[in-house]
Amino acid sequence: MSIHGACSEVNKMPDILIKFSGALVNTLTVLVGSSVGLLLKKQIPEKFTNAIMTTIGLCTIAIGIGGIIKGENQLVMVLSLVLGVIVGTLLNIDGKLTSLGDRLQKNAKKSDSEKAKFSQGFVTASLLFCMGAMTIVGSMNAGISGDNQMIYIKSVLDMISSAMLAASLGVGVVFSSVFVLVFQGGLVALAMVLGSFLNDFMIAELICAGSVMIVALGLNLIGV
Repeated sequence: MSIHGACSEVNKMPDILIKFSGALVNTLTVLVGSSVGLLLKKQIPEKFTNAIMTTIGLCTIAIGIGGIIKGENQLVMVLSLVLGVIVGTLLNIDGKLTSLGDRLQKNAKKSDSEKAKFSQGFVTASLLFCMGAMTIVGSMNAGISGDNQMIYIKSVLDMISSAMLAASLGVGVVFSSVFVLVFQGGLVALAMVLGSFLNDFMIAELICAGSVMIVALGLNLIGV
């Protein structure tokens, strides 16, 4: 490799680190939050847990509304969501994820109730932290433009959520941080590859459609 090539690679490193920094921070906040939840689980009353989760849901809705405003063509948003629902239903994504959790818990219960609780905590936390629109849209933003703002906001929400979940579901929530790192890091890497094929309009509409799902996630968190 030439000196020029070596210098070019060095110059690229900070940019790559910036794009993956959101995933690393999110992983760390889940790890810290769940660890704190385990340590303080006997001191956190259920009414506080419910109130905090409701607050997180409302904040999530506000973030989603902010993203929807960025859209420039409502028809694109509608078509994207309708097609996404059709594909998701045909692939039965929700059913497969639910089935995976059920199998893990069922198999664990055959041997040990504590293993069942571990599986429940791991699957529940992994779905909450990784299958939301904030993860997808935030990771795309990070991989394409290096903008980690949404992931940083999500990290704060996840830290609080992981503490509440760990307090009720146990150590399985702690291990979900590994899944966060692998899944979210993979999305960032994918976005880095696709970034050259996306223009500003496509990115804006992607954020808009994803933000509708963020609102739906927020509504789900507050029990609607």
